[in-house]
Amino acid sequence: MSLGNNQFSHCTAKERDKLSFPASILLSKNLMQGKILDFGCGHGSDVAFLREKSFDVVGYDPHYAPNYPSGKFDTIICIYVLNVLEKIEQSDVLMNVSQLLKPGGKAYFAVRRDISFEGFRTHKIHKKKTYQVNVQLPFESVFKNDFSEIFEYQHYNYSNPNGSPFFLKENKRDMIFESATAFSIWDKFPVNRGHALVIPKRVVKNYFELDFHEQQALWLMANKLKKLLDKLYKPSGYNVGINVNESAGQTIDHVHIHIIPRYSGDIENPRGGVRGIIPEKKEY
Repeated sequence: MSLGNNQFSHCTAKERDKLSFPASILLSKNLMQGKILDFGCGHGSDVAFLREKSFDVVGYDPHYAPNYPSGKFDTIICIYVLNVLEKIEQSDVLMNVSQLLKPGGKAYFAVRRDISFEGFRTHKIHKKKTYQVNVQLPFESVFKNDFSEIFEYQHYNYSNPNGSPFFLKENKRDMIFESATAFSIWDKFPVNRGHALVIPKRVVKNYFELDFHEQQALWLMANKLKKLLDKLYKPSGYNVGINVNESAGQTIDHVHIHIIPRYSGDIENPRGGVRGIIPEKKEY
């Protein structure tokens, strides 16, 4: 989960002799349900304590427990992880958690509320440069005091079923990835295997009306989606495109980027690619 200069975020993990405070709050509220994943589990103390209480739980941490989890989970907890990550790293965690969560499942992000100094600092014990920052998420808060806050997350089409024209007739469509401001789904009428869409949560018809941060979030997700499609389908190329307004073929009044995998031989002559929107101009 660490990128660039933030390569020692794992040094902030603590070994505990009891269940962490956020985990105990979730336990007291009976929010630990079904198959559980502790994402960013650090040394794994919460995993061990929950197993002692007979919970079906596994842990993942890129440094201490690096075997990436398989399958989907009913409940995912992510405790004091986002506070030690930079913005792009935070988005990556949100997207990973969204992919690992079962449809209808819930994830809980616990963040610190007692950080007075933001940015890089030298860790007192490890003497390494570590990062810390305050975090605010656009999800429901289920607990807050002066020291911490816990946000509850469900897939966007479950928490906000009327939030997009894409959900009006089929709000339970499977999510691929979701971040704070964007989501991706499989195209309902794919033109090729793996055809997917990347969509901002704010319902805007015209891509150019999105602000820079919203556009950035879309392309960050597009890059992550491409890696997943490479793994699942092993395409030999891609078409990436946005239709803006009816004259350009837009049929749904909510911005969406088409990510279309291409395969050798899927059409007789691929030359010209997206130029094919005007057939007589495709070849040159």
